[in-house]
Amino acid sequence: MGLTTGVAIYLTIWWVVLFAVLPLGVVSHAEAGINKGDGGDPGAPVDPKLKRKFLTTTWVATVIFAVVWAVLHFGLIQLPPIRDPYGAG
Repeated sequence: MGLTTGVAIYLTIWWVVLFAVLPLGVVSHAEAGINKGDGGDPGAPVDPKLKRKFLTTTWVATVIFAVVWAVLHFGLIQLPPIRDPYGAG
């Protein structure tokens, strides 16, 4: 796996994990019993804790990427080579 492929795989894993982590522990204004007044969305989170979620996303994605890298590096799964559909290579 090259550097560019590794970065692309890591970023893909990071975004998927982020969207899995975002809803964890969220309490909306409606659930907390806080009136948002005019124009406020009652479904908006009271305290989204984004820094904590970004850090959690980063370490979980790193662990998952390490497993993917080890599987590919040690040949536990063989990926087929990418072929040019136009026959130029």
